[in-house]
Amino acid sequence: MSDETLNRFDRIVAILIHLQSSRVVKAQDLAERFGVSLRTIYRDIDSLETAGVPIAGEAGIGFSLMEGYRLPPVMFTREEASGFIAAEKLMQKFTDKKMGAHFESAMYKIKSVLRGHAREQIAALESQIWINTTQQLFNENTPDALEILIESIAEKKQVRLVYQAFEGEEAIERHIEPAGLFHEHSYWYVVGYCHLRKDYRQFRTDRMIEIYRTTLPFTGEPIDVDEFRNIEDTSAKTKAVIRVRKDVVRYMKGGRKYYGFVSEEEKGDMVEMTFMSRDLPRGLARWYMMFGDCAEIVEPESLKEMVREMIEKTRANLT
Repeated sequence: MSDETLNRFDRIVAILIHLQSSRVVKAQDLAERFGVSLRTIYRDIDSLETAGVPIAGEAGIGFSLMEGYRLPPVMFTREEASGFIAAEKLMQKFTDKKMGAHFESAMYKIKSVLRGHAREQIAALESQIWINTTQQLFNENTPDALEILIESIAEKKQVRLVYQAFEGEEAIERHIEPAGLFHEHSYWYVVGYCHLRKDYRQFRTDRMIEIYRTTLPFTGEPIDVDEFRNIEDTSAKTKAVIRVRKDVVRYMKGGRKYYGFVSEEEKGDMVEMTFMSRDLPRGLARWYMMFGDCAEIVEPESLKEMVREMIEKTRANLT
């Protein structure tokens, strides 16, 4: 049997598993996942139908398995089992306690169907992989925030929050209709329709002092969360230019996007970075301080003044 035949067989089996795991699957999504053409996907779907798999398809919507059809229990490869361990460690650190407990329960079920050699490898890996994070992703009073938000999105029911937008500000009660969750800038955010603001807003989970389920249905118009997140921010920004030593640039690339990075240009043995920042004092100025001995501020003068003030306060604190 040729390698091409084997690859096609593996792909068709993977397509069948994909169909079983989703209600509707678009042909374009399958083509992108497997790196093949739409024509190839349609041919693979025809092969599954010829083999007796009951697949329903509708132009412009996608494919789905007929209700009630299920594959026998799936056996996992050694590599897939190893992937579960990495996922488990991430879930322990980057989700709340309730969601982590649910995933742990699911992992026990997965481990129970592993073959002997795969089970042994899992046991060996569990104590050799660890993930550390010092970021507080959830308030200690909301150990089930993700669970409630995900449940709200699925059931289209409002949640009630006691939310503190910034430190020092008074916490305010909000009723929101969660539309989607995303993890960015090392924090979890939920996009939702806020009844207080009468518009869609995003909320950080660590600022949720309290969270409660309600029986109130959604009333706002549904939105596409990706489109909402990509709407151009029209709030006032300040242009800032920082000149950095070339050998230091690689250490700054991971964080600069959070402070409005726009572009960079080489200037001899230096690299000039341009930012459009919404928050000079609390954001860009403090970030610059980490690299101040290897970088200079070209503009604006106000950013230089902010950094000078921070240095003076730091010096005073050291005396």
